This record gives sequence, structure tokens and C-alpha cells, in this order.
Amino acid sequence: MSQGKPRDPRKEQFWRRMLRLWQRSGLSVRAFCEQHDLSQPSFYAWRRTLAQRDAQAIAFVPLEVLAEPFPPAPESIATGLELVLTSGRVLRIGPAFDEPTLRRLLAVLQERRP
Repeated sequence: MSQGKPRDPRKEQFWRRMLRLWQRSGLSVRAFCEQHDLSQPSFYAWRRTLAQRDAQAIAFVPLEVLAEPFPPAPESIATGLELVLTSGRVLRIGPAFDEPTLRRLLAVLQERRP
């Protein structure tokens, strides 16, 4: 996690609003920034930052809870997680999983949903 300055939600709201306005405007970034008295480097930096934040946001994947359809998991797995995917594949996640890797995996699984 970043050790920098804490996020200012007002700045984020402002730049999200500016990006929405720009997308609807049909203007080039340069023309939009001139029209709204914005710095182009700041515009590009915020566009990149917000895209990264949105990509890192936790995506919820629908799950169906079943009543013991599978044999009990081995003892070593019982303290972790077990996800049964709609394809029938089982994803077992041990107690010492790497959170960033799991987030990336879930993002990939979310993208490939029909």
C-alpha cells in the first residue's frame, strides 16, 4: 500500500466529473483543458490514476452456496478457501495466499465470463 499523501476524495470526484464531461464533449484533450482551464499533464495523470484505481477495484463474482455437494476438503485446505467455479472446476486457496495474485486471478476469471 502507498505510503504517500492520503487521497483527497474531493479531488477524485472533481477529476472523475471532468473526465465524464470530456468524454461527452467530443473535444480533444487539449481543447477541453483549454476550455476548462485545466493542466494537460494533470488531466493525463488523473486519467491514468483513476483508470488504475478502477482496475484494482474489487470485483464481486456471483457465487452459489451448495450444501456439501463435494467430499470434505483435506485438513490443510479447511483453513483456507475453496471456490467452485461455474465450469465445475475447484479453486483451492490456502491460508497463506498472496492477495495481489488472487485479485489478478479473480479479475481474469471475471473477464472471461460469458
